[in-house]
Amino acid sequence: MYICICKGITDSAIREAVCQGACRMRDLNTCLGVSSQCGKCACHARQVMNDVLADLRHVKMIPHQPSHLVGAIT
Repeated sequence: MYICICKGITDSAIREAVCQGACRMRDLNTCLGVSSQCGKCACHARQVMNDVLADLRHVKMIPHQPSHLVGAIT
């Protein structure tokens, strides 16, 4: 889905940028040009960024099962 019509930036592009290290709107503006023209996309871009950051935090918090338990759980 297009988030920034002015620059043709999709939510997928924003997600990829966040996965590559963008964690502030300034980062998205620098690497993609988000919110650099009319600015109407800023709130939607921020929401996508925050959703991805929350997902990344959640993934890092999930403890990995020790390998000796993986086959024991059925």
